[in-house]
Amino acid sequence: MARWQILLSEFDIVYVSQKAIKRSAIAEFLASRALEDYEPLNFNFPNEELMCVATTEDCPWKLSFDGASNAVRNGIGAVLVSPNGDYYPFTCKLDFDCTNNMAEYEACIMGLRAAIERGIKTLEVYGDSALVIYQLRGEWETRDPKLINYRKVVLGLLEEFDDITFNYIPRDENQMADALVTLASMIRVNKEEEMRPIQMSIFEAPTSYCNIEEEEKDDNPWYQDILRYVRDRKYPEQATENDKQTLRRLACDYVLDGDILYKRRKDQVLLRCVDAVEAKLILEEVHEGVCGTHANGFTIAR
Repeated sequence: MARWQILLSEFDIVYVSQKAIKRSAIAEFLASRALEDYEPLNFNFPNEELMCVATTEDCPWKLSFDGASNAVRNGIGAVLVSPNGDYYPFTCKLDFDCTNNMAEYEACIMGLRAAIERGIKTLEVYGDSALVIYQLRGEWETRDPKLINYRKVVLGLLEEFDDITFNYIPRDENQMADALVTLASMIRVNKEEEMRPIQMSIFEAPTSYCNIEEEEKDDNPWYQDILRYVRDRKYPEQATENDKQTLRRLACDYVLDGDILYKRRKDQVLLRCVDAVEAKLILEEVHEGVCGTHANGFTIAR
């Protein structure tokens, strides 16, 4: 130490205390708590193919309700919509006198009870009655004695839900529930009978249809059957008795002059029967100013 002191005496050295830095603090901390047994690091990371882990919120159930009570209609309707988009309609005919607001509360209670039976805990309720919706939200005061008890019943049912909200929607956006109200008010239902929920589907194509392009083309004119009957008194093959009767009635208004068939109007004017090809040719001649067989005073009929 004396030798090093002599060698360093020729330099101007200033001694200061070292400041603690983060790296040194961590190193000293680890050194003071060294483990007796060596444990190798584990480089196996499970689910390393996952890029991100996040929580998702499930879509809640939705309830739409509507009620009507007047001289014509007296019913309620409600629709439960699952998070997957499945519809569960409910409708009921009211067999007692009530106001329109009472019917709205009856519809809401029916829908809430249906949701409770299915164990639904999170629900969004939609209705087109501003009075009922804002009273249940606590924004409007309930003064009508007939509605006070209804509101108490609804508040008692709300205890069965973890999260429930009430939302007002216009009537044109509540068509399903409104249609159920109309159905319940128009149909007579016996008390002993039970009507199952109605399943409504949308068909984008007809059940049975024919492709005209794939059918066999018929080269005969549209009046072929009438011409055959007027000329030969013969019916088409596979014609039923009803078809024969119709053909005889139609043939009474047709006249055959040689090979040309005419239809007699009520004013005794004869209309010449032509097919699509002849009609197109005659129209072209008329537009071009060419006089043909159609200029002999007869009227053309297709």
